[in-house]
Amino acid sequence: MDESVVDESVVEEAVANRSVAERYLRLGLQLDRHVEGTVDAYFGPASLRASVEAAPPVDPAALVGSAEELLAELQDGWLRDQVVGLRTYAGVLAGESLSYADEVEGCYGLRPSHTAESVFAAAHERLAELLPGDGPLPARHEAWRQSRLVPRDRIESTLAAVIAAARELTRDLVELPVGEGVVVETVEDVPWLGFNFYLGDLRGRVAANISMPMSGLDLLVLALHETYPGHQAERACKEQRLVRERGLLEESIVLVPTPQSLVSEGIGRLAPLVLLETPGASALADIVRSAGVDLDLAHALAVEQASEPCRWVEVNAALMMHDGGAPDAEVLAYLLRWGVMAPDLAEHLVRFMKEPTSRTYMMNYPAGLRLCSSFVDGDPARFRHLLTEQVRVRDLLDASEGGLT
Repeated sequence: MDESVVDESVVEEAVANRSVAERYLRLGLQLDRHVEGTVDAYFGPASLRASVEAAPPVDPAALVGSAEELLAELQDGWLRDQVVGLRTYAGVLAGESLSYADEVEGCYGLRPSHTAESVFAAAHERLAELLPGDGPLPARHEAWRQSRLVPRDRIESTLAAVIAAARELTRDLVELPVGEGVVVETVEDVPWLGFNFYLGDLRGRVAANISMPMSGLDLLVLALHETYPGHQAERACKEQRLVRERGLLEESIVLVPTPQSLVSEGIGRLAPLVLLETPGASALADIVRSAGVDLDLAHALAVEQASEPCRWVEVNAALMMHDGGAPDAEVLAYLLRWGVMAPDLAEHLVRFMKEPTSRTYMMNYPAGLRLCSSFVDGDPARFRHLLTEQVRVRDLLDASEGGLT
């Protein structure tokens, strides 16, 4: 057989796959014309984005049709899961009436449910053993946290130093692409605590919200979540391995209302736990201490672990707000009663729950951590798999056996 002869069926399949991927990118970009922030990152063909931006916004009902046409052509797999999320989101924009739980499940592939308050009460008991003083638990927690705040004028430099050290430690977990990196900036009055604006070409811009006081542990968690071995490591590794090396064009867009977000937030929330359990954790803690912060890392992590069940308070609160019709004041009171948080953070979360791109997002933090942690189960190779391969929510549920129950 003449090896110079090209297999036409292989060429046709490659062209068809690229056409589907381009339609997927276009659908995501068109949805972003209606709700800015739907696209978390885009580093696909510039001409495709330019054509979407040059045209008038497409009616959401037409975008529902585009999504359904794609779904009819796609086999079961990662990309089909993503398009189901976009179909759900387009339907909401088109005026379809969905319960909040249905919308969350349609977007992320996992259904939220109410967590019993007894779970939070048990977490409160454990926290009461760890936190000094008497009086209400939220006040004790906040007093403990306030005594360990990073000076506002030291946040940016300390964050940059932690990120640099974390980057080197992450090299022991995964091979980072040559040329990747981040820049750090501080911002104020935004509805999030930290954000990695992934720019493509292996680069990220990390912004920290200094409107909210930040403890030493908060800073460590933020840095590792947003950069190494969290979001920056994931995005750069996937751009290099999936887009550049394997030509998976669909990985050149990151879309908020899709299962991709649940997996990514799971990686981000697991990242600090992975790195802070290595010998290098002491060096990271020393950087924070050099900013004048009293940080007992082992105790702080114990408090963080004991607090984790209370992250499901936020899911309950979102269900109260959107499916139960509870007013903001009632939601705020619930967060303060069970969430072990300061009033400013509770108010911040109420605002976050009402933002168009984050209203369904609450579940991704606790569910993503629980599922990714179960999947990794202490194995660095499995964490590396999360950073470098397409992973479905279904994969994580299968690995967790009992799911979220």
